[in-house]
Amino acid sequence: MKKRHLFCAIMLLFLAAPATGSARTLTDSIGRTNDVPDTVEHVICSGSGCLRLLTYLGAQDKIAAVDDIETRRRNFDARPYAIANPQFKKMPIFGEFRGHDNPELILTLEPQPQVIFKTYTSSMGYDPQELQDKTGIPVVVLDYGNLGQNRPAMYRSLRLMGKVMGKEKRAEDIIQYMEGLIADLSRRTGDVPGQERSTVYLGGVAARGPHGFQSTEPSYPPFQFVNAINLAYQAGKAGKNLAHSDIAKEKIVEWNPDVLFLDLSTLQMGDDAGGLFELRNAPAYRTLSAVKDGRVYGVLPYNWYTQNFGSILADAYYIGKVLYPDRFTDVDPAAKADEIYTFLVGKPVFKDMDALFHGLAFKPVPVN
Repeated sequence: MKKRHLFCAIMLLFLAAPATGSARTLTDSIGRTNDVPDTVEHVICSGSGCLRLLTYLGAQDKIAAVDDIETRRRNFDARPYAIANPQFKKMPIFGEFRGHDNPELILTLEPQPQVIFKTYTSSMGYDPQELQDKTGIPVVVLDYGNLGQNRPAMYRSLRLMGKVMGKEKRAEDIIQYMEGLIADLSRRTGDVPGQERSTVYLGGVAARGPHGFQSTEPSYPPFQFVNAINLAYQAGKAGKNLAHSDIAKEKIVEWNPDVLFLDLSTLQMGDDAGGLFELRNAPAYRTLSAVKDGRVYGVLPYNWYTQNFGSILADAYYIGKVLYPDRFTDVDPAAKADEIYTFLVGKPVFKDMDALFHGLAFKPVPVN
């Protein structure tokens, strides 16, 4: 009898071993610990930019469903990761965009996700712990970060997502690739004498929708990468506000930047509004020397369901070529963009992006 009990106890321990060994305990970006399976085959990505990161890792085939932004049919959709993956439009939906998940929908998915990745939990969308409690699925929160001062956070999130998905090497390859591009831009422009640096301004930046020419990003990474003098950044430092800003039209006129860049997301506002319309019609902007002399250039959207890291890096090469052509003689900006997109999302999609914006990407914008 004792032998039989001993045998049963051993068998229970044996059966329990795979169960306890089949989960890893990971700490997410906000310090929550979670047990996730050793092998993850099915996930969902909730929140702005979350599916972009998964696509960078080459794990987009593991999604069980998408949020509703992926299935919308729109004239403008400047997200390279989505253009490269048209199958997203036909996927089941688990909730609304910007992290407004539907736990009931999630529980009906087949196959069921084993992990829910989630971004921007402090500012929008469903509470991650409540979502986890209602679905019984581990929720891993990611800090989306940026390509500026918060770049380490973005890299940590890539590594965390890579660890969950078994894509650790790919995560390191992405980080090395991005750092290599940023270092290359610095090598090309780091020693430009101060008197040869152009003053610049970027207008028309989207922020939860399109905006006019006064909308800018004071910490716009491409300007930092090529060592340009971003007048909005200088003003932001003085005011201690380096987040997305609306600059007074009078201030832009006072600055009179050497070169203007137009974030083409502003074209969503139509022919009778937005940054391009304003540059062509607002009397104040008509006084700017860059407008008079045709020094206005179109760049790919900085934000589109949060920051487009691939487009930001591609924009930096174009901006570098505009400002210092002799230092970028070997760079074709469109080809460089496709190299970046191919590495990050698997396909060269610059032509698709350019077509969305009437062929104005990486070209002088006709304002006269």
